[in-house]
Amino acid sequence: MADFFDEFGKKVADVASDLSKKAGDTMEVQKLKSEIRFLKRGNQRDFEDIGKAVYEKFTKNEIQDMDMIALCEAIEKRDEQIEKYEEQIVRIKEEL
Repeated sequence: MADFFDEFGKKVADVASDLSKKAGDTMEVQKLKSEIRFLKRGNQRDFEDIGKAVYEKFTKNEIQDMDMIALCEAIEKRDEQIEKYEEQIVRIKEEL
């Protein structure tokens, strides 16, 4: 009978140890995922800053790269369309 309780105690201790390790591992994984999200947000901000800088150079005719020019022209066209839509919204609201 003593062997049963000794064996049972060891199993309970092993399970508790495994659960504790898994909880620690889960916390570590969450911490690492949080760090990854933080770094990705930093990259996203930098990408946006790069894009803004390129677009500002485009507006000053300082860009020579045709790929960049095409992207900037697409942005310009969308901005023009946005402006038209905003004007339509103003007109519609005035009519109400």
